[in-house]
Amino acid sequence: MDQSRPVPGFRWRIGCLLALGVFVNYIDRIALSVASPQIQGEYGLTNIQLGWLFSGFFWVYAFAQIPSGLLADRFGARATMRLSTVLWTVSSGLMALAQGFAGFFGARMLLGLAEAPAYPAGTKATGYWFPRSERGTATAVFDASARFANVVGVPLVALVAVHLGWRWSFVMTACFSLCYAVAFFLGYRDPSRHPRLTAAEHRYILAGGACAEGMATAGSGWATIPHLLQQRKIWGIILGFAAYGYFFTLFLTWMPNYLVRELHVSMMQSAIYIMIPWGVATLGELFVGGWLIDALCRRGYDDTWTRKAMLMLGFMLGMAMIGAIFTHRPGWAVFWISISLGGLSSAAPIIWSLPSLVAPRGVGGTVTGIANFVNNGAGIIATVLTGYLVSLTGSFGAAFLCASVMLVAGFVAIAILVESFTPVDEPPACGMAVPLSGLAEDGPVKS
Repeated sequence: MDQSRPVPGFRWRIGCLLALGVFVNYIDRIALSVASPQIQGEYGLTNIQLGWLFSGFFWVYAFAQIPSGLLADRFGARATMRLSTVLWTVSSGLMALAQGFAGFFGARMLLGLAEAPAYPAGTKATGYWFPRSERGTATAVFDASARFANVVGVPLVALVAVHLGWRWSFVMTACFSLCYAVAFFLGYRDPSRHPRLTAAEHRYILAGGACAEGMATAGSGWATIPHLLQQRKIWGIILGFAAYGYFFTLFLTWMPNYLVRELHVSMMQSAIYIMIPWGVATLGELFVGGWLIDALCRRGYDDTWTRKAMLMLGFMLGMAMIGAIFTHRPGWAVFWISISLGGLSSAAPIIWSLPSLVAPRGVGGTVTGIANFVNNGAGIIATVLTGYLVSLTGSFGAAFLCASVMLVAGFVAIAILVESFTPVDEPPACGMAVPLSGLAEDGPVKS
């Protein structure tokens, strides 16, 4: 390819489409957290009940991760995400109709099932569409939308809940989900199938080390999992994801309640305060974990050590949340939480790019599913355990301390077990190869 000609940038439109899905996905998730003070007051829920209610989403979401990864590997990102977007639109609307603890819990479980394929399929699609030199930035755009959803979604949901009632906030999220379902149906194809991707850009993507479409060479389905679980790198990723998931879920679910109940601010004030740490997290992820890391790797710095150093720094900064234990002033609490979320979010693109970087060909969705299963399993523990700790101690101090211990464990696991970011060995052949999305979907193959 002529290096003097600029490479078209259509792949970034696909990246933004995938990011928009995560954005809508997380607005669906946070709606309950934002509306929880109203719902808790209306139905007389205890902190323990509220913790279990927050966990309802994660029980099904976590256990559906590995099957979702297998579905993404078998049928492709396009087909898997099409089904997912339709289901999460329906389940978002059901939250507006729910009555009592059982009704809310059931609706949240259905939402967890519907949204489970989003990260395995989205990570797989990112691997198809972006070369390794752009993988950090692409993953940052994809994952930072989860943080930005809190910046925009929290005040928006709070505004609707305060003025129209909490049920209307769920009607709003269902409408957002429906709009995204239509956009994804119309806009997404894999690179080899997309009519708007030029041959020049496709060659650039492939030459840069994008994940290959086609037949899986690493066996099929569940048979790959025992081999993957024998790899040190996979266990490093698993334990790192557990620490990350515990921390992130704690703040995603409990921060509005923490500000209202412990720091005694109003619901609308809490929404404004929450915008600050999530805004810092969004910027940290995009510019440090995404752009800066990719820029350093392109300049010749060692890929493994550059990414690993940012991971370690991010986990260390995440422990700044301990500072919030020693203050009852909202401003100072938000300051320490902002450092914590901003630091760990700067490491998030590296965390989320690891499955596509180390997975054998054809099983990137499965590796992501395994990692995200553990990620959200830790989230279940975080939501439920926090409810018990707050009830027993009367504050969030013990909950923040537990999250810090998890980060230390994740730091050690990644430092020791993830020696490099190269693919692990492929498992022995175990049956017929699995047709991936490039072969399972309609349309001409791009030459």
